[in-house]
Amino acid sequence: MIDSQDLIEVDHLYKSVADSTGQLDILRDIDFRVAARETVAIVGASGSGKSTLLSLIAGLDTPTRGTVRLQGQDLFALDEDVRAALRAQKMGFVFQSFQLMPHLSALENVMLPLELAGRRDARTRAAAMLERVGLGARLKHLPKVLSGGEQQRVALARAFVVEPALLLADEPTGSLDHATGQTIVELMFALNQERATTLILVTHDRDIARRCGRTITIEAGCIAQPLAAA
Repeated sequence: MIDSQDLIEVDHLYKSVADSTGQLDILRDIDFRVAARETVAIVGASGSGKSTLLSLIAGLDTPTRGTVRLQGQDLFALDEDVRAALRAQKMGFVFQSFQLMPHLSALENVMLPLELAGRRDARTRAAAMLERVGLGARLKHLPKVLSGGEQQRVALARAFVVEPALLLADEPTGSLDHATGQTIVELMFALNQERATTLILVTHDRDIARRCGRTITIEAGCIAQPLAAA
């Protein structure tokens, strides 16, 4: 029986693609559960399949076999339009490359998901969220005049402003220097705790992974089993 507290169920997930040599297996039989409010780090070498797994959990990509359920809803039983609506309602995203709209101000970037959801208080909520991440004086600034750390703060504000059930973060400090990255990590975990969000984080940084309640290691497309105690 499925635990009613599971927010995410990753059910025997496979992902293969065709290349010049035939079939390339990116992920093989990935199977795990994530409880509501849990923090989980996905780690592994470059090319191990971490980011592909995160895309499948988000329903941004489709598996060869298996499925992902969000609060019991099979993502791949839905068409793409319905999956997109579910993402907008239930998920927040933080990427290494920030993914801000370059022609929109910091305030407008954070307002965007609220406006798409039809929230009439989008401006007020977005301004309050930017104040929370320390950018209350930068509301009108375009991304190009913000530092990398400031851009990632805008991205965090945009992700959390919709009060998502699930936050997905893909190498959120990968484009930042160490000191700035540490600041962003502290802010991300603080916001995550404040808003009781479930966090799934892809990272190569073991120090960041240790901040999470659980670590899943991907090796050659499979979940690595922990070594037995001697």
